Amino acid sequence: MSRTPSAVTLEILGKEYKIACEPEEQDGLIESARQLDRKMRQIRDSGKVSGTDRIAVMAALNMAHELHLAESRNRELELHLQDSLIKMSNKIENVLEITETR
Repeated sequence: MSRTPSAVTLEILGKEYKIACEPEEQDGLIESARQLDRKMRQIRDSGKVSGTDRIAVMAALNMAHELHLAESRNRELELHLQDSLIKMSNKIENVLEITETR
């Protein structure tokens, strides 16, 4: 059964945006908009960047960089976990082989 998207009103840097969104995705969208608003306000308040377009681009670049770092860290953790599971599996197999030969 398909759900009908509903409009969600978001406020980012003092401007309202209406976005169509599936009901189960609304909370995530609202939190994402809040995070973007915080990032844009932080950049604007630093005084180093002026103009809404430039602030938006800088916020997007910062958030994309943070996402890239998180994804890289996640890949590292997955590799470490996979390696640990292989080592644990080998130890279990060794113990089982030893008990079978007794």
